[in-house]
Amino acid sequence: MRLTLIAVGRAKRGPEQELFNSYQKRLNPALDLVEVEEKRPLSGAELKAREAELIVAKIPEGAFLIALDERGKPLASRKFAEKLGDLRDGGRDVTFIIGGADGLDESLRARAEMILGFGPQTWPHMLVRAMLAEQVYRAQSILAGHPYHRD
Repeated sequence: MRLTLIAVGRAKRGPEQELFNSYQKRLNPALDLVEVEEKRPLSGAELKAREAELIVAKIPEGAFLIALDERGKPLASRKFAEKLGDLRDGGRDVTFIIGGADGLDESLRARAEMILGFGPQTWPHMLVRAMLAEQVYRAQSILAGHPYHRD
């Protein structure tokens, strides 16, 4: 199983990046981070559409696509682990996507096989990266029977 995170924007040094890196180092298989960014001064729907193009160009062929979105379905950690375990056992690669400041273009939401949310709040996108890495690590721990996750 290959895990990929495609995210809009370039991470800057700071606590969010350090937290992401901390969990990323623990993951097996690793969570590969692919950053995309539009440099032209676009805005609104035009920017979201361009970000979608950049994301789509990086999605590995055949990967199960999970979009992170505030309107997505929240999953308990055990349910998330079960889903990743099923995908792993089915030989599927998984790609997570995080949009830019204006969110994901509707074309990406429609293309995603799952839309995952970390609750109805809006989270800083760099923090979402760390939250996702932690949840993937927690899922791997659950699947391995490791004591990191406790009820």
